[in-house]
Amino acid sequence: MGSAPRPALREPSYFVLAALLGGPLHGYAVIKRVTELSDGRVTLAAGSLYSVIDRLLGEGLVTADGEEIVNGRARRYYRLTDEGCRVLTEEADRLAQAARVVMDRLPRRLTSQASARQPSTARIRPA
Repeated sequence: MGSAPRPALREPSYFVLAALLGGPLHGYAVIKRVTELSDGRVTLAAGSLYSVIDRLLGEGLVTADGEEIVNGRARRYYRLTDEGCRVLTEEADRLAQAARVVMDRLPRRLTSQASARQPSTARIRPA
């Protein structure tokens, strides 16, 4: 018997993983990239980001990828693991399938609603 399906990623986790697709980033760069990728819908404060990163580190979806000192402060970089890439890909597929359920049905419904609203008699235009 197979393992239970993984629960859906929360939106901040999804976008943090997506931000790391391009390669390792430090925390502030992750915050900026998440905002860009989500068109401003997801904005993370530093504390929120590090809660997400800690959870993703614990799940083996991201890993620390070096550190540098900038202006006397440590800047830690994070990167996506192979498992993180797999989970992100599965979640993107799940979201795409869910969107198709709506998008494939939406035009028909809108078309049938528009037809239902049109009067069956011709309108007389004023001269």
